Amino acid sequence: MSEVLSQSQIDALLAAARNGDMDVTTTEKDNSEEKKYPKYDFYSPKKFTRDRLKMISSIFESYVRILSSRLNALLHMSCELEVDSVEEQRYFEFSNALSERDVLTLAEDSFDDTAEKEPILFHITTGIMLSMLDRLLGGDGETEGEVSSDYQYTDIELRLYTDLMNNLIDSLSSAWKNYIDINFKFQRVEVNPTLVQLIGLEEAVVIVGITIRTPVSRGRFSIVLPGTMLSDVFGLMNRETASVRQPNQHDSEEIMDYLRGSDLEITAEFQHTTLRMEDIYHLHVGDVIFLDQPKDSKIFLNIGGKRWFDGKMGVFQKNKAVRIDKTYVLSDMENMQDEGERQ
Repeated sequence: MSEVLSQSQIDALLAAARNGDMDVTTTEKDNSEEKKYPKYDFYSPKKFTRDRLKMISSIFESYVRILSSRLNALLHMSCELEVDSVEEQRYFEFSNALSERDVLTLAEDSFDDTAEKEPILFHITTGIMLSMLDRLLGGDGETEGEVSSDYQYTDIELRLYTDLMNNLIDSLSSAWKNYIDINFKFQRVEVNPTLVQLIGLEEAVVIVGITIRTPVSRGRFSIVLPGTMLSDVFGLMNRETASVRQPNQHDSEEIMDYLRGSDLEITAEFQHTTLRMEDIYHLHVGDVIFLDQPKDSKIFLNIGGKRWFDGKMGVFQKNKAVRIDKTYVLSDMENMQDEGERQ
């Protein structure tokens, strides 16, 4: 449907056309910008909700705090780490950005003992890695200009690379302990990831992007979490949460056993009366206290200071007893208590 112009807009267009300020074939568009909506790929729906991604972000916020102190001790210089992105993507979006000279570190989790499970991938940009390796060898950490993407690590650098990544992976388990007990173990370093099929190209993964800053360099640290591993972890967390919410039948029976064996004081109350301290002082055996109440009046049974039952006094097997005639509900107890306090 074509847009309807107001009279003021029509007058402005005619005035501009007479003055030659615009082409009569063009029309002025509204100044308000059209709102853009992100496209949703129905062929590749998201597997993890926003709350799950927030939880992963919180885990790696703890991880970078642990990692920062460890790198400060290893490199003897200030290292700042910050989680700047946690995104769900397809693995090919990550693998397409890798070059033949990139180095990936593979790690496995202790959550599942499956022999062919997908690994967790760690990737650090070449420039910041060479700066850290230089510091480990006693240098100042500065690199000469920008490091080319075709740079190939030497054998000594790969050895130091392996030791450093092994150290960084050990810290990851501590970050997960607040949510689930899971350990991560170093597997190997892959020097040419483009020739190895590590994860299915269409497999959903969560990529955590971390920025590393030092006084002399800056780079990016990426961690790829396979979707299958995260699905298993979230499934276990849901089961543990459900088991906490649902009462255990064995625990209920054990609690009832404790309650059955506990002692509870029950007091039978016939009537209230008020005596002076002088009268109580002169009481002797055989004295009678006048209660102004017939002997067959009802008796109240109090449990824990609250009135629960009433009944009649009697004898059972030559013992004094009370036969229960009525059970009070909670509202009746409160009303009786209020009435007793007023009296």
